[in-house]
Amino acid sequence: MIAEYDPKRKGVKNDLSDVVMVKYKVDPNEIPVEQQAGSTLPLMEIPGRDIEADEDYNPFEHRKLAHPTSDMDTLIHLLKGSLGSGILAMPMAFMNAGLYFGLVATFLIGGICTYCVHVLVKTAHELCRRIQKPSLGFAETAEAAFLAGPPAVHKFSRLAKAMINWFLVIDLLGCCCVYIVFVAKNVKQVVDNYAKDHHWLPYDLDDRIYMVALLPLLISMNLIRNLKYLAPFSMIANLLVGTGMGITFYYLFQDIPSLSERETFAGFERLPTFFGTAIFALEGIGVVMPLENNMKTPTHFIGCPGVLNTGMFFVVSLYALVGFFGYLKFGNDTAGSITLNLPQDEILGQSVKLMIAVAIFFTYSLQFYVPMEIIWKNVRHFFGAKKNLAEYSIRIILVILTLCTAIAIPNLGPFISLVGALCLSFLGLIFPAIIETVTFWDRPNGLGRYNWVLWKNMFLVCFGVLGFLTGSFVSIQDIFSGKE
Repeated sequence: MIAEYDPKRKGVKNDLSDVVMVKYKVDPNEIPVEQQAGSTLPLMEIPGRDIEADEDYNPFEHRKLAHPTSDMDTLIHLLKGSLGSGILAMPMAFMNAGLYFGLVATFLIGGICTYCVHVLVKTAHELCRRIQKPSLGFAETAEAAFLAGPPAVHKFSRLAKAMINWFLVIDLLGCCCVYIVFVAKNVKQVVDNYAKDHHWLPYDLDDRIYMVALLPLLISMNLIRNLKYLAPFSMIANLLVGTGMGITFYYLFQDIPSLSERETFAGFERLPTFFGTAIFALEGIGVVMPLENNMKTPTHFIGCPGVLNTGMFFVVSLYALVGFFGYLKFGNDTAGSITLNLPQDEILGQSVKLMIAVAIFFTYSLQFYVPMEIIWKNVRHFFGAKKNLAEYSIRIILVILTLCTAIAIPNLGPFISLVGALCLSFLGLIFPAIIETVTFWDRPNGLGRYNWVLWKNMFLVCFGVLGFLTGSFVSIQDIFSGKE
């Protein structure tokens, strides 16, 4: 690692961007560059790249992990990170695609998402070798890629890092908004079932009243700053989701209608909604880099069959199963969450709604933890000695912000589709393709024969942009029309 003395701060600066900038202030032909990222200092004495030396460095040998995870541990964490509330929305996705088209398209989108994760991890490994750093996160990988790429893109390195961080923040806070809507709707169904027979209970209140009632509990939960204290809630949530899904399958496989009663293809006009919902459910790229960075044998993550392929095959298959049989069972009456279709007057159906609602409520705190960490890391230096008060205040403000957003958009289905189309199109498809292209742009044969890597990544970017534009448009249209 190369460090430089910063006379303004009277210390050594060894931030990732500083390290990579020092290492790559020479173009591919080893001709010194006079100006780089705004600097006007001559860089004549800085050595050029040594591609052979890059290849000799093995980042995996330099990882010092106190508690590395095994392949099985990583697989379990991958399943836990990917199997979220999105699985409950898959029947709605199939309703917007058609029974058979939805089945094929789910595996297709799952395959593309998995491939983009492969691209991101392989590119991160290449950049680790180049800058001789043991591991990189998602945003760090983007920053290093732009700094190690063509000179023309060096100045965009910090922008690339910031964009990924903020898309992660928007995505995860958007998920938190979806969770509030989800919990409120499920609790409302159970309360309404009992309130109609008891005059002293409030009956058929607006969903927004239930959302507001959640505020004190949400604030209390999210004032917990240590992730260790949230771990028991995560375990409870996993048990509740597992039990709830088991009971849900019990209902799905009862009195299954004929396949001919459902549409094979729902029409092109609803495909954007399907895309947004499916990618919301399937995309777990935010958890990939932390899991890979903490593995005992990281080469097993993207091998064949590998941890990633095994985990994603199981995840995509389970999502397709729930979507297929959920839509087959309920048809055009399918709700934004499959739990909302379960019987309201049966104890077993009510218990599923409450179990899943409690599980999603606990999951809110885990989802909230990551965006809060990103935001706090970028603003804490403004508060001096009052850091604790400032952090608690920001936490409360963000919780209230997610609640207000949920109150403004109480339509669960379009909301899920909007979050998927808006954020995950970029995080899961567009950014990995751009990062790979920039990383290998000026390497010998880096883009493959006939530049096939470039053409392939252009397709992924176009596919992501198309999904983003159409999915966002249709979702916003459904939100304003009040469609569930």
